[in-house]
Amino acid sequence: RMPKEPSESSSEASKKMDGKGSEDSEGQTEASEEMLRKRIRTNTPSPHRTPQSSPPKAVSMEELMETAKGVTNMALAHEIVVNGGFQVKAPEPAEGSLEKRVKEIMHKAFWDSLEAQLNDDPPVYDHAIKLVGEIKETLLLFLMPGQARLIGQIEEALDLSLIQQQAENGALDIGKVAQFIINTMGAFCAPCRDEDVRKLRDITAIVPLFKAIFAVLDKMKIDMANFAVSSLRPHLLQQSVEYERTKFQEFLDKQPNALDFTQKWLQDTADSMLGESEGGAAGASRSSPQLLLSVHNQAYLRLLNWDHGMDSFPETVLMDRGRFLEMQLELEQLALVASVLLIVYNSAGEAISGLPGLMDQLKSTIKILLAEMHTPSFRVDETFAAIGEKLCLELGECLSQHGFSPFHTDRQSALKGQIAAVKSQDNPIRKLIDSRIQAYLIGFLEFSPHRSPPPLPGGLAPISKELEEAGVRLSRLVNFNKLVYSPFYHKILQDILDHWLSSVT
Repeated sequence: RMPKEPSESSSEASKKMDGKGSEDSEGQTEASEEMLRKRIRTNTPSPHRTPQSSPPKAVSMEELMETAKGVTNMALAHEIVVNGGFQVKAPEPAEGSLEKRVKEIMHKAFWDSLEAQLNDDPPVYDHAIKLVGEIKETLLLFLMPGQARLIGQIEEALDLSLIQQQAENGALDIGKVAQFIINTMGAFCAPCRDEDVRKLRDITAIVPLFKAIFAVLDKMKIDMANFAVSSLRPHLLQQSVEYERTKFQEFLDKQPNALDFTQKWLQDTADSMLGESEGGAAGASRSSPQLLLSVHNQAYLRLLNWDHGMDSFPETVLMDRGRFLEMQLELEQLALVASVLLIVYNSAGEAISGLPGLMDQLKSTIKILLAEMHTPSFRVDETFAAIGEKLCLELGECLSQHGFSPFHTDRQSALKGQIAAVKSQDNPIRKLIDSRIQAYLIGFLEFSPHRSPPPLPGGLAPISKELEEAGVRLSRLVNFNKLVYSPFYHKILQDILDHWLSSVT
């Protein structure tokens, strides 16, 4: 089995990603690219309250297209670096779409034509030889230029001019050619494709065999692209900070107002933290670096409570908007789970405290019922009523199993009412849990990556594992973002602090 060298693999990956691309990468970068392109097209200053930005300047269509291309490349490189699970996937038209129907019709017409040619007397091999040529090009892509012996073997066995002569003289054994192709694929493929290649040997009809060969080759190309991505990631990580910063600076040079939303995001955070109070100005001046860090970390936490329908996302974190939104939705569900469990355990008291497995059982029930909470079909009143009913039923069964008296009807009604009240964002217990989650997460941003996680506040034990995972993801995302955009952030934050100090002294 031949090794998959990174350099050639990288080339293959680039072809796949620069061509039709990856569905995963499209899903993660589509919003960031579109919003940045929109900023390029409109070229208008932000209407929000920000310090006066540089006036917009005219740019050519060539500059716009070049900038858009740079944004796309930057978004893809960023995705590879920060998303450890990033994979290239073969593009596939949506089921039932016009594109899929047209593709199926064209493919069927081609394979029918090939079969008709091969069934002629004598057989016509024009289409088949073209397919062999395509297969040959694909096999050569899997090799390094220095692998001369293997390249020579493929060139000799799949010599199209010789195959053409054999066909014209009625001496072509297309089955023998196919077997060489299969053997070569077996030598080049990843272990996960061994079974696919083995099945090719069981196909005897030429047309189905060629169809299957191309299907397996497509999978092998994706395998090579993903190997290239994994090989490229450590090298990208070393250079991506400077690369993204440079690309953003190029974008900023063409679009001077490209930091308006970032400035408003930091300014609003500072306003909420500093307020209009004059007290503490001298202390703030002496500890300004720590104050700037606190404002900056708090700004990142605000992204986990962002109103995506009303507020424009900061430009410097736009490529991670999907990740922040995903964490935001996850944390909203976790806050509800912890709030309901806190109510249940406070209501039931010592009777259920420490019972093995009960916490996990109740938690699982709540999470299942809240699984669709961020979908349009979610019915909040019905769901929280169902949670109350289900938990009371499970609690009653558990209490009976352990020799305790079941809940009285009045206690059940009170518990159901308390659970239903959690659906309101102004519910005191929900607000308490939310604030403790925020305090826990800010600890991840303030602590060194090499230190232990911050202490877990009370009431969050049932969701401790999920919170720690979210904290680790958040800290990695924030630390990388700070590295990339630190020069821009430092200037904005220092200007904000200087302005505030001058206004209170």
